[in-house]
Amino acid sequence: MRKKICIIGSGTAGLQLAYSLKEEFDVTVIHSNSSDKIRNGRIMSTQVHFGSTRTRENRFKMPKWEDKTLLKSIHMTIGNQKLFVGNLKEPALSVDQRFYFSHCLKDLENQGVSFRLLRVNKDQLESLADEFDLTIDCSGKSGPLFPFPIEKQLSPFKVPQRKCIVGYFLGVKPNDPPGVSVTVLPEIGEMFEIPAMTEQGPVTILFIMAVPGGELDVFKEIKDVKEFTNQMKNITQMYFQDIHERIQQNIFALSDDKAFLNVAIKPVIRKPYVIFKNKIVVGCGDSVFLNDPITGQGCNLSSICAEQLYETLIQYKNSIWDIRIGETYWDRTKTVVKEVTEWTNAMTQALPQHVVQILLAGAENQKIADEVAEWFANPRKAYEAFFQNINCSTEVKDE
Repeated sequence: MRKKICIIGSGTAGLQLAYSLKEEFDVTVIHSNSSDKIRNGRIMSTQVHFGSTRTRENRFKMPKWEDKTLLKSIHMTIGNQKLFVGNLKEPALSVDQRFYFSHCLKDLENQGVSFRLLRVNKDQLESLADEFDLTIDCSGKSGPLFPFPIEKQLSPFKVPQRKCIVGYFLGVKPNDPPGVSVTVLPEIGEMFEIPAMTEQGPVTILFIMAVPGGELDVFKEIKDVKEFTNQMKNITQMYFQDIHERIQQNIFALSDDKAFLNVAIKPVIRKPYVIFKNKIVVGCGDSVFLNDPITGQGCNLSSICAEQLYETLIQYKNSIWDIRIGETYWDRTKTVVKEVTEWTNAMTQALPQHVVQILLAGAENQKIADEVAEWFANPRKAYEAFFQNINCSTEVKDE
């Protein structure tokens, strides 16, 4: 008899797990919003699928998206100085999560995966643990539902380090070559410009990471579409002139009335397994590995950890599922979780001087620029550059 798995949540981690596990196990996904409600709702975040994540999605036969908006580079700016354009080894892709998630939910349902439309509360956890051989908490930023212990060394912050201000816009001429633009304003915050695909067509995501209480943190009470758009126009004119010059004033607008967001996230990392009512329960994605969005690793890390959980469950497919499941899964993931988290936490603080030197060197040396671009696709490279400084030389060499 096939083991029964319950996945609570239908975000990045939950969906990849559903696709990967459905052939070997009896999978039920419990989620609180229907695909139509997600599709017609407010944007939830931003999401960049870097090359390794797209490879994992292909491995598990997840839906493929049009390649018209592939992202092939990282544009790096500090202050008002454009430093370089680094080339990604493999192209990335950004898709509106409303479109992405709702499409996957319908596709999985067509492939026989069971769904329950239910907002799980803590009173229901014991019955779920009894019903299934394994419950996986993928409840996302609103979670976790289960008492996963906090990893204190990786969770140093008591409050959010950034305000996340996101808008999906029409009327921004794209950068050339197409890619993610990263602008760092020391002690003020960051701006990420991300070309993305939506159900209605291409948009430009403008994503401000504002230091709380600082000069960019000026969207606090804005709930009106036009007011949000005007404030974004003002901020780009004052702080991000390159973007402002590419705004087509007559058509610059949010792509729809629900295409903006203003949230703050307190990063916290948890050990992703616990014994609950004598049953093993595991967590995956933001419910246990919640980092600040400043490095764009939410999708990447969720995908990596979902794959490692899949590998663990396949390894123990014919064994009793006990605490060994959690221990093996954590052994497989804790190094990458540590590397992503420590790099991300460092990015919310003043950049180390040796990292500034690497970035400045990238302006003179394309090889270094390309290495920096790979930080986002392969966070181990970023970790090494920040904490070991062994992969990115600051010496400027003739190509």
